Amino acid sequence: MEKHTTVARKLRNNMTEAEKHIWYMLRSKNLNGLKFRRQQPIGSYIVDFICLEKKLVIEVDGGQHDANKQIDSIRDRWLAGEGYVVLRFWNNEVMKNREAVLEKINKYVTLPLPLPSREGN
Repeated sequence: MEKHTTVARKLRNNMTEAEKHIWYMLRSKNLNGLKFRRQQPIGSYIVDFICLEKKLVIEVDGGQHDANKQIDSIRDRWLAGEGYVVLRFWNNEVMKNREAVLEKINKYVTLPLPLPSREGN
């Protein structure tokens, strides 16, 4: 886990321009008073942004992710198994259409969380 923390710290200090734009929109509880963390270790992964309260992970992807679709799919399935929803945006989408990106994130965070399953009770 210490290795992940060190890597996450380096990633926080070297964010892409698109990640900086998203972080500006999310930091300091700018979005509906929700707390987001950046470059957060979770399990064996490091996610770009996470809101623990809403179980939301936001990933900002560059061109390298086009070649890593299978790896991203495995990661997304693991996160879903942990109860997280993953929203992915391309760097150019963030840079050229920030309002639409923010609207999509805002649309998700304003939805009520589903009630826990009552199976077995």
